[in-house]
Amino acid sequence: MGNICGKEESENFSQPGRVLGSAPPQPERSSVPAKIGGPPRTLGASTPNPNPNPNPQNGSDSNVDEARRRAAEAAEARAQAFASKSTGKLGTQLAAQKKQTRNDTLKEISNSELRQRDADEAAQARTHN
Repeated sequence: MGNICGKEESENFSQPGRVLGSAPPQPERSSVPAKIGGPPRTLGASTPNPNPNPNPQNGSDSNVDEARRRAAEAAEARAQAFASKSTGKLGTQLAAQKKQTRNDTLKEISNSELRQRDADEAAQARTHN
């Protein structure tokens, strides 16, 4: 009689096993390239900066100032967009939670503990009757 669902011989034990507690064989690892990228670029520039060391005599100091100004304007624009963005129900709940003082938080926790204790006492009273 033969097996109708698969092979007659099992291939699970055809190779030698390893000792219990030993690690499985590790695959070979590839090396990381030593140099990645190209020459440094100025912020906002689409082409590589031909002079990586800015020198005030050749006017590249103004380029650095211009790049800093543009980066600051972009950061301010992102901050304004994030601040005006509608955050929905969870965002409003988070904002309200952030506005709470320490005393407000402790009062809220105390009230929830009192409600829990009252509910437990009511359940106890019902089970004893």
